[in-house]
Amino acid sequence: MGTGAADRSRGARWWLPWLGLCFWAAGAEAARGADSGEVLPDSIPSAPGTLPHFIEEPEDAYIIKSNPIALRCKARPAMQIFFKCNGEWVHQNEHVSEESLDESSGLKVREVFINVTRQQVEDFHGPEDYWCQCVAWSHLGTSKSRKASVRIAYLRKNFEQDPQGREVPIEGMIVLHCRPPEGVPAAEVEWLKNEEPIDSEQDENIDTRADHNLIIRQARLSDSGNYTCMAANIVAKRRSLSATVVVYVDGSWEVWSEWSVCSPECEHLRIRECTAPPPRNGGKFCEGLSQESENCTDGLCILDKKPLHEIKPQSIENASDIALYSGLGAAVVAVAVLVIGVTLYRRSHSDYGVDVIDSSALTGNSLLLNPAMHPDLTVSRTYSGPICLQDPLDKELMTESSLFNPLSDIKVKVQSSFMVSLGVSERAEYHGKNHSGTFPHGNNRGFSTIHPRNKTPYIQNLSSLPTRTELRTTGVFGHLGGRLVMPNTGVSLLIPHGAIPEENSWEIYMSINQGEPSLQSDGSEVLLSPEVTCGPPDMLVTTPFALTIPHCADVSSEHWNIHLKKRTQQGKWEEVMSVEDESTSCYCLLDPFACHVLLDSFGTYALTGEPITDCAVKQLKVAVFGCMSCNSLDYNLRVYCVDNTPCAFQEVVSDERHQGGQLLEEPKLLHFKGNTFSLQISVLDIPPFLWRIKPFTACQEVPFSRVWSSNRQPLHCAFSLERYTPTTTQLSCKICIRQLKGHEQILQVQTSILESERETITFFAQEDSTFPAQTGPKAFKIPYSIRQRICATFDTPNAKGKDWQMLAQKNSINRNLSYFATQSSPSAVILNLWEARHQQDGDLDSLACALEEIGRTHTKLSNITEPQLDDTDFNYSRQNGL
Repeated sequence: MGTGAADRSRGARWWLPWLGLCFWAAGAEAARGADSGEVLPDSIPSAPGTLPHFIEEPEDAYIIKSNPIALRCKARPAMQIFFKCNGEWVHQNEHVSEESLDESSGLKVREVFINVTRQQVEDFHGPEDYWCQCVAWSHLGTSKSRKASVRIAYLRKNFEQDPQGREVPIEGMIVLHCRPPEGVPAAEVEWLKNEEPIDSEQDENIDTRADHNLIIRQARLSDSGNYTCMAANIVAKRRSLSATVVVYVDGSWEVWSEWSVCSPECEHLRIRECTAPPPRNGGKFCEGLSQESENCTDGLCILDKKPLHEIKPQSIENASDIALYSGLGAAVVAVAVLVIGVTLYRRSHSDYGVDVIDSSALTGNSLLLNPAMHPDLTVSRTYSGPICLQDPLDKELMTESSLFNPLSDIKVKVQSSFMVSLGVSERAEYHGKNHSGTFPHGNNRGFSTIHPRNKTPYIQNLSSLPTRTELRTTGVFGHLGGRLVMPNTGVSLLIPHGAIPEENSWEIYMSINQGEPSLQSDGSEVLLSPEVTCGPPDMLVTTPFALTIPHCADVSSEHWNIHLKKRTQQGKWEEVMSVEDESTSCYCLLDPFACHVLLDSFGTYALTGEPITDCAVKQLKVAVFGCMSCNSLDYNLRVYCVDNTPCAFQEVVSDERHQGGQLLEEPKLLHFKGNTFSLQISVLDIPPFLWRIKPFTACQEVPFSRVWSSNRQPLHCAFSLERYTPTTTQLSCKICIRQLKGHEQILQVQTSILESERETITFFAQEDSTFPAQTGPKAFKIPYSIRQRICATFDTPNAKGKDWQMLAQKNSINRNLSYFATQSSPSAVILNLWEARHQQDGDLDSLACALEEIGRTHTKLSNITEPQLDDTDFNYSRQNGL
């Protein structure tokens, strides 16, 4: 067979069927042997009854820089072996083959090599990686080897996440995150401490296996140092930025020493030192006293070397006389000052010479309504803004209405011109003008006297208002899980599928404390959420449940340090974690209006916040309610400023229902800064000749502390408006709520005072009030079968990093990933968190988009049909966005 024939046969082999290709290969081999003068010996058998068996198959390979890689395979018995790459045959000229004889079996062995270049891999664009496989022929047929992928190796320079330095207390947990640069093959991570490798196999306290993170379970002083994350693959090595870890020790007091010998001054001492342990590495110094002293004589003190009982009585009598005369003198002075003060006060009060008036004037004398309430004479406040005035003649009028609850600690005014003249004022930044006694009295002549018997029923009505201690809901849940919702409060509980063992069921309850908070704030710490209890406390779950608690903080790690706290069985509150901390026992995800907590034990939980700067902001909900007064011409406005949580506002709505109040304007949000400035509430733009407000009561001012720590009864201010004629039925005005040197909100009141003509304003959306307890598949937005597929896909580690960590990142979960690493199915816990965050919207399209961005799926979940679901479940899913 000539060269031309061989060329024609090579050109034709690309379209020959498999059988023809086998015969062509044998002919071409013989032709090449004839042309070169090398003829295969006839003694090599072809074993016509045996299919080729691969002794060596091509392995996955990486191209480093521009160096080509060699793929090889070896088979017996084999007449020919060719490579096929990406579904196309590799040209014969690119093969290098060797042939030998297996001495043990006497069969022909053929080995073939090809080279793959970087350019070939870069030019290939397909749904898979570049791949090659071998096809071997014998007389009986063909055999195929495994597919070997060929990829270009690289390692990017920048780490996706560098470890961050931390200061932790001794025995605290240290978690250093490291996400190595993207690379092929995936980089392996090694940790260095002070440039020395860390061997976690030799130290059980250190774990470096959790997704490249370094976890030190209990910090020791020796763990302080500089930590570096090293990433390396076959291409290069990369170093992260070093993170400095400081393990500090707070100082503690030794035990008190024994009392010293009694001194001549009749005292003995004891001391203790801050050495058990001493503060180290910047830890806090010991708190409290280092020295104590007390009297040590029990009446036997020696004075001038004589026992006390032997001292002459004369000296005792002299001392008693001095004390007696001093006391009498002080009493005389006090009585004189009191008489003068009362006289001047009455004189100035009758001339309206009052610069500051307590807002309790709106509700009558709060001390009369509550004898146990005592005035705070030590409060010192400064004001920089307009001072609110109020006519003292209207106090008795305001006590008529049972709808005005006394707020004795709201100080609209705190000092009089008489106090200023005595030099005992508050160093106020703003001093009001001294008004002359020329205020008109005509408008108030009809209200100057009220018979005392009229006051009694209204005081009784105030005390008879119903008080609630808690809201509560229950539901029975089993292995399929479900969701428990407290309607219109923002509080919910998600029990995942499988959290309760099979064939078990529990009655689970959830309640909100509406009484006096049991969590008493320390220092600058404030309560940011309701106290939520879920139980029963002895119930055990196999996977974390999700508790959603609303909060009123304007979330910012720069201005707030927010903590999750839990009440112990003894009634004390203990910190579970800071929301910015790393923990493997629970997880907190802080959204703008709620905190979603993953927990494994039931109990009572709450959120507290410690403002870091004056820019820390609490979100307040402001609303105005109105109702007719006992006097047919009067109309009462009540303006509320409460924490922006649904449960706080629900308490206001419930109170107003009992009092006959109606919401006059949609509630609005007010940002209240922690800058110590007070809150001012004013009524503006009252229609002249139709309505009038009692003189000097159009503005009230609430101290900062009363607003900032408003954890008790809802804060409100009351205003009374009077119609000139009974024919006036429409009311329009503005309510201005503003913080001095802060933000403000305007509530526009436009209403009819007649209930039949008034437009109803909806308080709450009703989507979560119909079914407080939902059980089984209908409680979840993601169908169970789809959820199982997602977990199976993302729980498996992937060389490209497309695993559960990427799923968390695409769902805005970027911190404390070590918590998920400790779970049996990290993806399932992430999806539970998604369910808790999206219980209202059920935005499955956003989840589908996140999956598409990762590259694991190209079909939206809303278009996936579920044959595993029965018709009822499928119809329910369609109604919920699937």
